[in-house]
Amino acid sequence: MLLEEHANVFITDPKALKNAKIDLAEYGDKVNFIDDPYEAEKDADAIAIMTEWDLYKALDYKKIYDSMRKPAHLFEGRNILNRFQIKEPGFVKIII
Repeated sequence: MLLEEHANVFITDPKALKNAKIDLAEYGDKVNFIDDPYEAEKDADAIAIMTEWDLYKALDYKKIYDSMRKPAHLFEGRNILNRFQIKEPGFVKIII
């Protein structure tokens, strides 16, 4: 698990943050919940897209890439993004 590796975990979801806070309460302040996806990705090594919400389809992935540490990894488990959105900025794409 990422927390065992001392990762800083930030979760953002337009509809599930309330439930995620309940489900992950046992981890205390090791998991961060944030409304703004652009804030969640700042200085991140990797991001994971685990839902199909339209919000994640419409984000500015160049802006996200620019705010991340490099190499920037994108784990995209729903196949909602087109190649241009992730390849042009320079993400290392890994589909789950």
